[in-house]
Amino acid sequence: MSALQFLFYQLLSIIMTHTYHITGMTCGSCVATVKSQLLKLQDIISAEISLENKQATIEMSKHISTNALQEAISPDKKYIITEDSTAMKEDEAKNWFATYKPLLLIFAFITFISFVSAQMNNEIHWMHFMNTFMAGFFLTFSFFKFLDLKGFAESYSMYDIIAKQVKQWGYIYAFIELFLGIAYTIDFNPFITNISTLIIMSISIIGVLQSVLNKQKIKCACLGAVFNLPMSTVTIIEDALMIAMSAVMLMII
Repeated sequence: MSALQFLFYQLLSIIMTHTYHITGMTCGSCVATVKSQLLKLQDIISAEISLENKQATIEMSKHISTNALQEAISPDKKYIITEDSTAMKEDEAKNWFATYKPLLLIFAFITFISFVSAQMNNEIHWMHFMNTFMAGFFLTFSFFKFLDLKGFAESYSMYDIIAKQVKQWGYIYAFIELFLGIAYTIDFNPFITNISTLIIMSISIIGVLQSVLNKQKIKCACLGAVFNLPMSTVTIIEDALMIAMSAVMLMII
């Protein structure tokens, strides 16, 4: 874990706890083996294994895919780890605000700064507000993606229609967000910037809509692999907001 990642985890107190179902364990030695292999993974903080309940409760500093956990404990499938359906239902029942706190805080900060920046002569200049908001959005979201670019690309390929076919697209997408953030910041060619945003975000929202409508239980990659956010209507609103703002700005310029 890099020093920068460690600082963010400490400041935001981000510790993810997940419960998994494990089959194949028959004795205390199996439990010890599974636990020791899990703790070898860099981002796992703790792992409690129950032979009786066939469960593993794992605390991690960032989301780790089930495939990665399987590869760590038993690539030959002697032990098989899967997501615990009961635990997933309990996760869904958690407080909505607590789940989306990181995303809500980021939007609140960007919105506040955009409003302050758009205040001119006791009036709100909405074009300036939207431009600042878009700059803040893309720069912030690309930043979190770059904290673990590989992790983001892997998560993004789970649902994005292009990334499913072209694995490198996840890496490219992070740079596109960075460049769009810079473009909005320096007010580079508003037409090109906004039409690019409209196209990119319109493509991005397709995979999100498919995942939500199909009720797939996958992680949202909007904040990279740093936060464990579930894919939901919140993700749709996030992408739709960017599409709407870029469309409005295109009509105004």
